[in-house]
Amino acid sequence: MSEEARQAEVTALQAALAAEHAAVYGYGVVGGRIGERRRTEARTAYDAHRARRDALVHAVRDLGAAPVAASAAYELPFPVGDGAAAVRLAARLEERLAGVYSDLVRAATGTRRADAAGALREAAVRAVRWSGESVAFPGLAERSGARTDERTGAAGTTPSATASITSGTSGTSATAPARH
Repeated sequence: MSEEARQAEVTALQAALAAEHAAVYGYGVVGGRIGERRRTEARTAYDAHRARRDALVHAVRDLGAAPVAASAAYELPFPVGDGAAAVRLAARLEERLAGVYSDLVRAATGTRRADAAGALREAAVRAVRWSGESVAFPGLAERSGARTDERTGAAGTTPSATASITSGTSGTSATAPARH
């Protein structure tokens, strides 16, 4: 593998890792607001993202790089004050992850490419389950528009200095854990 190809793979792995950090955080919020009927689905997704995050940490280290750390907290793309908003957030997280994993599929080779393709498929399936809508080429729709800027996480969250999330409807706040 050339140094250029290795660096492209590390960059894509780091982006996927950052997105998984944000997804783990986001699913913590989802789990606190989701209705009882879909709580098991949210917990399953949370566990899957924690496992993916841990695997990505190992993959980045295997390539000799230091894994990107999770932010202490993330600013959500919209207020999540009830179950309906939690479902929308879960769908958004998965859609954004599909985009990041499509980049990793392009940058990786061999087993890592196969793993990235599996992660892309899983994110696309979860996005459809949460939103009830699908796209022809999951992961590519997210890349067709404007790319997220440097401050916005790939999973649709923005790193924040605070761990407090204020509900848009009740005025109460829920504290999310800093790291998972």
